[in-house]
This record gives sequence, structure tokens and C-alpha cells, in this order.
Amino acid sequence: MLTLDRAKQLLDTTTTEHHLFLHAKNVMAAMGGLAGHFGEDKEHWMAIGYLHDYDYEQHPEEHLQYTEQPLLDAGLDESEVRAIMAHGYSIINDVEPVTNLEKSLFTVDELTGIIQAAARMRPLGITDMEISSFMKKFKDKKFAAKCNRELIKQGCDMLGMEVKEAAEICIAAMKDHAQELELGAKE
Repeated sequence: MLTLDRAKQLLDTTTTEHHLFLHAKNVMAAMGGLAGHFGEDKEHWMAIGYLHDYDYEQHPEEHLQYTEQPLLDAGLDESEVRAIMAHGYSIINDVEPVTNLEKSLFTVDELTGIIQAAARMRPLGITDMEISSFMKKFKDKKFAAKCNRELIKQGCDMLGMEVKEAAEICIAAMKDHAQELELGAKE
């Protein structure tokens, strides 16, 4: 089973850019929150979240096309690789998310981008963010415009959740990692 330490080792072999590591950490934290919600293995879900963009820096235009075999060769099992592949569903592949792990990763990949952007605009970062504040930003299509809200809604539908519920879980989990995510109070 993929551990967080192993996920970090593997991502270090393909990634150098700070913002990509920060994104990996944001997704990792959110995945931990959703694992708790679904009563699943928190560290395992966090590890999958951390590693999800394994080939992105090296192949941004062909993302996920250089992921499957290298991760299988690195010892991940097929279900772990499939979960990572499924976050590209309808965007760059046809690996449909079917498990809660896969659906969660598909959802939080975009959702954490809006949460992170909203938190960065606040004097206290994510530490005092309320769901009402997030939802205002979510509804403003000009805010964090590159984050695909339709994909987030699609993922939430797959999970049987409202955006508000999924976002609350992710925000709470990300608050626990505020300093690591560089989303603490501004100095």
C-alpha cells in the first residue's frame, strides 16, 4: 500500500517546481479530510492525493500519459494507479471514477485550487475561513477562473454531495495543514 513517505519520494523524482509541490500538499490535505468522512485510510488517501500529478511537470500537455507504467513499476498496485488516472476523466482520458477514492481525487483536484486562492486573499489565510466566504468566491466565475467549477460539481454529484459539504470537509482538513500549505496568517 502506498504510504505518504513513498509518495513524496516518487514525486521528488519528477517534480521540482514549488507551486506543484504546494498543489500536491493541498490535494493531500483535502483527501485526508474526505478519507475521514468516508471512514477510509487517511494516510493512504493522502498519499494518493500527494502523488496525483506525478508526470505533470515533465509532460504538462500529455499529463497522465507517462504515469501508469512508471507507477506500476515503482510498486503501486493497479487500484492506486487507477485512482490517479481517474482524476483526468473527461479531461484527458476516459478512466471514469467509480470508487469514493477516485471520485474524491477527481473533485478535490480543482476544488482545492479555489480554496487555496480564496485563503490567500484573507489576512488570516485559511485559519478563519468560513464556508459562506468560500461559497461567495465559488459562485464568482471570475475568481480563480482557471478552476473548472463544472468538474467540481460533476465530482460532487458522483460523491452524492453538495459543493458546500465537500468544500467544508476540505477546508477543515486544509486548516490542519495551514502552515505547510502556506495558508496561515500573513505576517
